[in-house]
Amino acid sequence: MPTPYPRTFSHIGLSVPDLDAAVKFYTEVLGWYLIMKPTTIEEDDSPIGQMCTDVFGPGWGEFKITHLSTGDRIGVEIFQFKNQEDPENNFEYWKTGIFHFCVQDPDVEGLAAKIEEAGGKRRMKEPRYYYPGEKPYRMIYMEDPFGNILEIYSHSYELTYSSGAYE
Repeated sequence: MPTPYPRTFSHIGLSVPDLDAAVKFYTEVLGWYLIMKPTTIEEDDSPIGQMCTDVFGPGWGEFKITHLSTGDRIGVEIFQFKNQEDPENNFEYWKTGIFHFCVQDPDVEGLAAKIEEAGGKRRMKEPRYYYPGEKPYRMIYMEDPFGNILEIYSHSYELTYSSGAYE
């Protein structure tokens, strides 16, 4: 069997309780581009309605969705479901599944402050350095105002880990 080639990342999907507030946060704080305005999708026999029933099963009713794009062209679908529930613990890192996403900004501290000012919160008191006194690579875990966990890196993933972050 031939070695697989590395696939590119297309998009992620986030669920929030307030789609309009999420669009404001992600465009104004993270600077993402709005590429499709918020739209309501209804459970019906239309092609998009049938596709959503294939994904969610019957009885989903309706939801709101918008599409954004990061500076490096990664898509972000944001959903607001009518029966949205906030989990008691939004950081169940020990369970299978995605538990955070990461953005990159050389001003980790500045972006963390902007996230807090917009209603998000820190999961760590201060950014941590991967190579203290040697390289400026740092990170911090945050929450957006809706409880989604996001991490901020100062440098690229490749630079951070190709230097042997845990060696």
